[in-house]
Amino acid sequence: MSHQTGIRGNTELISFFGKCRDGQIRVFRVSIINEELCLNEYAKKQSNWEEDFDNLIPFLLEENQPAYLLFRFDSQNSLGYEWLFITWIPEHAPVREKMIYASTKATLKSQFGSGQIKEDILGTVPEDLTFKGYLKQKRNAAAPAPLTMAEEELALVKKTETNAHIGYDSKHQTLSGVAFPISEAGLKAMIDFKHKTHSYVQLSIDMAKEIVNLESAEEINVHALGSLVPDDHGRYHLFRFAHTHEGDFLESIVFIYSMPGYACSIRERMLYSSCKGPITDLIENKLLIQIDKKIEVEKGDELTEDFVMDELHPKKNLHQPKFEKPKGPPGRGARRLTSQKPQEPV
Repeated sequence: MSHQTGIRGNTELISFFGKCRDGQIRVFRVSIINEELCLNEYAKKQSNWEEDFDNLIPFLLEENQPAYLLFRFDSQNSLGYEWLFITWIPEHAPVREKMIYASTKATLKSQFGSGQIKEDILGTVPEDLTFKGYLKQKRNAAAPAPLTMAEEELALVKKTETNAHIGYDSKHQTLSGVAFPISEAGLKAMIDFKHKTHSYVQLSIDMAKEIVNLESAEEINVHALGSLVPDDHGRYHLFRFAHTHEGDFLESIVFIYSMPGYACSIRERMLYSSCKGPITDLIENKLLIQIDKKIEVEKGDELTEDFVMDELHPKKNLHQPKFEKPKGPPGRGARRLTSQKPQEPV
């Protein structure tokens, strides 16, 4: 919890802090009694700290009563002996007690002296606070943090990219165009886009290094879309268009290829055109981002809300004129009438 309770150590505890640093005290317990942090019990050093851990700590734990324990290591730093700060909050302790002890922890550490606390562990069952349990918590703390979903997807893309049309670290030719490598920042931005961290990603081609780079990734609306299109270079844009159509709320993914005509060199126009297919293939088939509409524009002012809406939802022509018999060719003269030949009598 981020809020403190205002509970502080009483005079006896503060005085004990000064006496316990001479190397004789191995462990002591602090409890909250009458809204004060109080010294509850302590034990002196018997052997080295590893053996004292299992010999002393279990006897200072009460089954359903939270407490703090400070256990002294044999190592020292510039301030003196180093200590292990233990928070004991049993699983079946009253909820109010759990909240109070969790909220007062920072105050106790501050009053004791954070500079001498080497490690900090939590116990909810007695097995957590055995020497074996302590070592297990140390291993868990040193292990790499689990990957987020976005990081897992990024790792998967990088692992399998050699089979994709566009790679992370190689340039190659495909049937649909030239596949330049995409920077890690660009891949991450598109994965974050998939998870709705932002609604817009812009990519560019570094002509010298022949790599696709991230230009920007941000949260925008459709009215700002046109202003982000440069008028002197090509770009790829990925935009999530939130809108309402026929009473339904939609979030359509639009891929935009902008190329300002002859303001760019022939080489730039050719490269952007050639890389477009492999990039959209990566987006749809590797990152699994469904593109609802692909648009090509020359200028940013084309990307109005009405234009994007018409591209996504073309207006239907409800007026269907009836079929009319075509007129005959001109100048064919007046229609001639012919009489039937009279029948001969039998």
